[in-house]
Amino acid sequence: MTEPYDPAREGAQMSFDGRMSYGDYLGLEHLLNAQNPLSDAHDEMLFIIQHQASELWMRLVIHELTAARTQLLSADARPAFKMLARVSRIFEQLNNAWDVLRTMTPSDYTAFRDSLGQSSGFQSHQYRQIEFMLGNRNAAMLRPHAHRPNVTALLEAELKQPSLYDVALRALNNAVPLPAEVLNRDLSAPYEESDAVTEAWITVYRDPQQYWTLYELAEKLVDVEDYFRRWRFNHATTVERVIGFKRGTGGTGGVSYLKRMLAVELFPELWHLRTDL
Repeated sequence: MTEPYDPAREGAQMSFDGRMSYGDYLGLEHLLNAQNPLSDAHDEMLFIIQHQASELWMRLVIHELTAARTQLLSADARPAFKMLARVSRIFEQLNNAWDVLRTMTPSDYTAFRDSLGQSSGFQSHQYRQIEFMLGNRNAAMLRPHAHRPNVTALLEAELKQPSLYDVALRALNNAVPLPAEVLNRDLSAPYEESDAVTEAWITVYRDPQQYWTLYELAEKLVDVEDYFRRWRFNHATTVERVIGFKRGTGGTGGVSYLKRMLAVELFPELWHLRTDL
């Protein structure tokens, strides 16, 4: 008879009294006790974990975007490309998560929807921070967070910093000069498309070898927005599949609001130059 496998024989640590374990390092006691359904509905656990997991991924997006922005302001922009590539992969993970949530039917959701009260993903301050970091800036979107002064302060501080695209345009300006109104714009306001910026990016795309760093930066930004758009699209599709055109729990128009957000362009010149190239 074969003896049961004993990992201790191969040196695996088996005693953790007073020592760091896997669960200790990851704080799993807190993490795995953060799911507290308010109803007896089976699918409420799915709904909670889906959104908690998304918030964890968004935390990593903010971590990577913060580092990428800092790196782009330095003399060597290249390390930022890996960070931006990682952000794209994170958005891909967030996209895949909608496939799991779509296993929840309208009947499943109706069973616990009233438990949500007025809570809504619309109120995610991390999602708002990501939008602000990517350049979709609207001071009116601070209002849903007014009851949390620390969050409001965080978002207000972000509005005072250059967005990722503003920083990219500063890098572009070092090679192809841009107008002062582009470089000195009101950072808290939404970015407005510029013909001069389009022409500058076209210069880069017409001679990738000469402007390879900027060329690669541009494509990394397009990747990020591409995956971000897919995330938004899948969000809208999932909501329509589950609640149709009902108003959202947070008071938004639900699907109509989400579909309107699909028209928002973060890096407009990088998309539109393809027509003129």
